[in-house]
Amino acid sequence: MRASNDLKKLSAVCSILLAVTVMASDAASVNDQNATLLFDAQQMSESEQKTSGSSLDDYLSELKRRQFGYEYEKADQESSKLHDSWIKPLMLSYSISRSNPYNEQGRKEVENQSAAIAIDQPIFQSGGIIYGVKFANASREFANYSIDQQKRILIKQAVDLLMQIKQSEMRIEKQQLQIANSDINLEQNREQYLNGQLDSGFLNNAIIEKNVATQALYDLETQNAQLIAQFKKISDMDPESARIPFLALIDEQRFLEQNIDIKLAESDSEKSRYNKNVTLVKYLPSINLQASYNWQKQQSNFYLPSTGFTTIDNPETSYYRYGLSASMPLDINAYNDFEAAKVAYLRSKIVIDDKKRELKLLYEQVMQNLVKYDKKIALAQENRILYGTLLEDTKGLFRAGYKTQYDVDLLSNSMKIEEINKKIYQIDKQLELLTLYEKLSNDL
Repeated sequence: MRASNDLKKLSAVCSILLAVTVMASDAASVNDQNATLLFDAQQMSESEQKTSGSSLDDYLSELKRRQFGYEYEKADQESSKLHDSWIKPLMLSYSISRSNPYNEQGRKEVENQSAAIAIDQPIFQSGGIIYGVKFANASREFANYSIDQQKRILIKQAVDLLMQIKQSEMRIEKQQLQIANSDINLEQNREQYLNGQLDSGFLNNAIIEKNVATQALYDLETQNAQLIAQFKKISDMDPESARIPFLALIDEQRFLEQNIDIKLAESDSEKSRYNKNVTLVKYLPSINLQASYNWQKQQSNFYLPSTGFTTIDNPETSYYRYGLSASMPLDINAYNDFEAAKVAYLRSKIVIDDKKRELKLLYEQVMQNLVKYDKKIALAQENRILYGTLLEDTKGLFRAGYKTQYDVDLLSNSMKIEEINKKIYQIDKQLELLTLYEKLSNDL
């Protein structure tokens, strides 16, 4: 009796020590309010993070990055063209013609040549030139943010797939442990059935449970292969060795200040503002500088009694002209055109406020989801501690001959399953933070 009490006391002391050790090892990750840490196998050390020089762009394939590079270059060229669109081109012309105006037999053809260079350049458009240049700059900024947004969406997809692959690998490991537990349960039921302690229904249920667990493993392996195939379409990284990025929790103010959706909406509003002004000045007076230089060379036919029809070259002529012209269109649709541009600008300002409201709600939702995953992590931790306590007790009873190796293995596998659950929930938190990082204009 006394030996039994001593065994219980010893078991209790071991359980307490195990719980304290496990809780201490997890205190940093559970209590950290500023960042969500990855599981140990994927977490980079501080020195590695400083020296790696990696960014989220690295998760895209080289071909994808090159495509985006050309998109930026195209946007820059389009903006430059728009920036200088107010400068009119020099018009060069040249013509040569041969003719026989009287269609008389024996009369030779005459040749006429002419050339000209001309320009019709606006030098004053009631402010239209200045607004046009500003509109071009705003268009360049809007185009760049649009490309940034598309790239961030693709980066998010790549990282999301990589995280799902890591989770899938963990779920496969977890399922293998569950199959091992099903094997243990089946063996225990088989022994009890052969000893006459259970009827065949319990044994049949144990067989079905193992088959269901095995089929679930096959499904998980298929899903993992599909995720890997999707990831390789947009990334050159090896999913087996690729690291999950460390995504730290950012505050709401920084999230809104660095938000690419808001920057895109603001640049669109700025573009609409200058477009409103450009639309207005289209219907205001403008002054153009006009100048040209012209050259002509002609031939003439003459009839001479001695020689008949003779072609004679006339003297070459050239002249220039220059001057100013003023114009102002009177268009019945001018008012409607300007009002449409004005309404578009007013709408763009509302879009900014609406986008901020939408993103605030998104941030709040992510924060709520993080709290829920923290609770799941805490529950998995509690279960791990509980299984650890039971495992230590069971090991003691096994050594005393009261429990079997099956009991020890069953609890050991269950404890490992809870450890995997915790890692899966940690990646779930990273997936939530990835939703925020998708909206940022840089990696911070």
